[in-house]
Amino acid sequence: MENERKNNLNGMEMEKEKKESDSKKGLELTMRVLGLVLTLVAATVLGVAKQTKVVSITLIPTLPPLDVSTTAKASYLSAFVFNLSANAIACVYTAISIAILMVSKGRRSKGLIMAVLIGDLLMMALLFSGTGAAGAIGLMGVQGNKHVMWRKVCNVFGKFCHQTAASVAITLLAAIVFMVLVVLDAMKLP
Repeated sequence: MENERKNNLNGMEMEKEKKESDSKKGLELTMRVLGLVLTLVAATVLGVAKQTKVVSITLIPTLPPLDVSTTAKASYLSAFVFNLSANAIACVYTAISIAILMVSKGRRSKGLIMAVLIGDLLMMALLFSGTGAAGAIGLMGVQGNKHVMWRKVCNVFGKFCHQTAASVAITLLAAIVFMVLVVLDAMKLP
């Protein structure tokens, strides 16, 4: 009788562990899908960020100002190109990791878990780096730099600055999602 009771308890414990394991896999899948969506949206918002304005330039104070059509695009600044590339790379990686997660289901080896952990860690670093680079240039656009005579541009290209700021914020959220994924992956290691 006691053996039968132990078997029932072991069965209940196994069922409880399976439910916890399934909920962790569900959380991981949800976080990966969220990471995919965030990186895709951030890359798209930054990729389409463009604004054209007519700007008056005074060459000589005695002459009338000269009106020049000027365009602001994300591709004109290397920091924005880096952020866009980082989001695109993370988006593709996330799609591949979701496919691996779906194919491997419950039979993941330690090597596969370690490979995904390292990939998630690299994506997290890449996204935080892209956020920092684009954020620094964005701040320069908002505040300018008096020391090197760089003027503010966000007062002229407001729509462009709002789009790039939204992309940077979304990229930061994606980096935080990958940080959570790194923690979840690390908890799976024996």
